[in-house]
Amino acid sequence: MGTTTAPDTAAAATGAGRATEGVREPGPAGRPKRADARRNYERLLAEARAVFAEHGTDASLEEIARRSGVGIGTLYRHFPNRHAMMSAVFQDAVGVLLDRSRTLADAPDAREALAEWLRTLITHSGEYRGLAGALMSASHDTDSALSASCSLLTDAGARLLERAVAAGQVREDASIADLMQLTNAISLAADQSPADPALPDRLLTLTLRGLTR
Repeated sequence: MGTTTAPDTAAAATGAGRATEGVREPGPAGRPKRADARRNYERLLAEARAVFAEHGTDASLEEIARRSGVGIGTLYRHFPNRHAMMSAVFQDAVGVLLDRSRTLADAPDAREALAEWLRTLITHSGEYRGLAGALMSASHDTDSALSASCSLLTDAGARLLERAVAAGQVREDASIADLMQLTNAISLAADQSPADPALPDRLLTLTLRGLTR
């Protein structure tokens, strides 16, 4: 996607938002400046959201640093590579998706609950151009900072899928791994067809028909 630096740190892989809690930048006489580090992090994250929304997730990291008023070295101290920054940007959406999966776990129609969650996943994956492709590749790359988010979402989807299978509404050979790849593929297709806003729902409908027993 874009130029990256060294492999992700463990903290970034578990959520770049939490990874900054211990970040310190040197102040006068070597004293840490936690408040400055936090402000830099928040500015970078806000500008990353704006730049990714405007140009997609392969946008220039140098541009994000410039708009944040910091050097590229400061950006890389907070976000070791592009996937670490994308993970931080995607954290709010992950929280929404996990909350939604818990709500849908009690829905009366297990198949419709699964369909609604997949629909929500497609919407969020398509929020930033290029995010769906990154999520697809990260699902097979445990070194990616996005891997932790993929695992959380896969586990949430698996619970909804298992409930639909147990209810006899979905084929027993349905795989959550396949479903996650299909939803990312639908988001990718939507990226390439902005003039057809109904495309994601049509493709998801076809996918769900293949799931029905």
